[in-house]
Order: sequence, then structure tokens, then C-alpha cells
Amino acid sequence: MSSPDTVTWRPGGARVVAYAVAVALVAVTVVIGYALPDDITFSVSELITLGLVLGATLALLHGVGRSRVRADGAGVHVVNGYRSHDVGWSRVEGFSMNRGAPWPTLVTTDDDRIMLFAIQGSDGPVARAAVDELVRRLDASR
Repeated sequence: MSSPDTVTWRPGGARVVAYAVAVALVAVTVVIGYALPDDITFSVSELITLGLVLGATLALLHGVGRSRVRADGAGVHVVNGYRSHDVGWSRVEGFSMNRGAPWPTLVTTDDDRIMLFAIQGSDGPVARAAVDELVRRLDASR
């Protein structure tokens, strides 16, 4: 459970699109499968290939949908797809989001750069407010 001082951001439009495309892809696959004439058959290897391609595509779409950035008293916790980063406030040098950038970047004291995919630049003022909140929390931690 999150404490009151915890804030989490998730991608808005990208998340909706990812899961909508996943549902549409599965639906189209099922409809086409049932609509094919009975004289068209697939070998086991073809069905396995179809399953693997469909599964990989769904896994990639889910990776987009599960992205998030959480800021709390300990630091910033970033999930980009299937990769996670936990960065304590003492290791955060700053945040960067240039005009027109697709998402902001967290810069560490080691000069590592971590994309914050959950905060989409296309969300405009919402993204700017998220970066401002992260900067405020960074300043408060010092």
C-alpha cells in the first residue's frame, strides 16, 4: 500500500493504446482463425510460430502498459517495460526534459541516465507538472 507521500505516474495514452492493440490483436487472430475455410490447415510448427509471435507481441505491449515512475521518501522507483531501477534521492543529480523530448530523463550522480517512459512528453502540461514534482521532491530531500 502506498503512503500519502508516494506519487506514481503511468503513461496515459500509451498505456491505453498498448492494451487496446493487444485486445484487438487477439480478437483479430481468433476471428480469422474461425473464418478460415475448413480445407486450410496449419502444421504444429506453424501454430507454434504463430503462438510465439503473438506471445512476444503481447509481452512487448504489456511492457509498455506496465511502465511507471514512483517517487517516495526513499527515492525514485522506475519500471520501464521489464527493467526496474531504484534510485535513492542521494544518487539523483537531477531530471531533464528538453522541449519536444518524448519523455524525461533521470540523471544520477554517476552520470547514468534513466528514461522515465511512464511520463510521456506528449501529455504536455501533465508531463511538465510531473517533472516539476520530481524536482520539488529532489530539492526537499537535500
